[in-house]
Amino acid sequence: MVIAADVRRRLICMAAVLGWTALSIQMYLTLYYRWSSGGSLLGGLMSYFSYFTVLTNMLVAVVLTCAATRRESAARRWFLQPWVSSGVAVSIVLVSVAYNLLLRHLFRPEGLQFVADELLHDVMPLLFLGYWWFCVPKGTLRLKHVPLWLIYPCVYFAYAMLRGHLLSAYPYWFLSVNMWGYAQVFINAAGVLVGFVVIGLLMIGLDRWRARI
Repeated sequence: MVIAADVRRRLICMAAVLGWTALSIQMYLTLYYRWSSGGSLLGGLMSYFSYFTVLTNMLVAVVLTCAATRRESAARRWFLQPWVSSGVAVSIVLVSVAYNLLLRHLFRPEGLQFVADELLHDVMPLLFLGYWWFCVPKGTLRLKHVPLWLIYPCVYFAYAMLRGHLLSAYPYWFLSVNMWGYAQVFINAAGVLVGFVVIGLLMIGLDRWRARI
């Protein structure tokens, strides 16, 4: 399926706008809930940026924004490298899979929170996969890229553990040392990382198959 360049750019631009809109809605809700409960807005911002979902959707929005703009820059060239964009794709797929398997049954969001949750966990992953499939050059991914992709979730895990140790607050129940203890949390995290690797290997396989058709 061939998409005209101007049509493709408009679609990418719309996806980027939707991504930033979803992130803005979630930020508003986080700060509003924090303010309503008597907490500080700074604490709300710290909470907002503690979620893997938010950070990964920000990477998605950045890649889409870079793809939608024509102005050259070192950052644009870096994010649009196939292995970088593919790593972001692996991460956003993990966000969707983890949410739907581990977290969805715990919440019944309503109103704007429902909109934000669906956009961040389902709509944007699907849109970015579509971008990856049609717009990212194929045939360049190798197994050596998997360890590079793993740096991001590993650094996030270290940050979540440090923040949790200092504030006694963890972003996800399966990372809560207060609930599970360190041994079980590391087992839980290892399970998630195995899922990440599996997704990465599938993406490499799809990349090679797409390059041949």
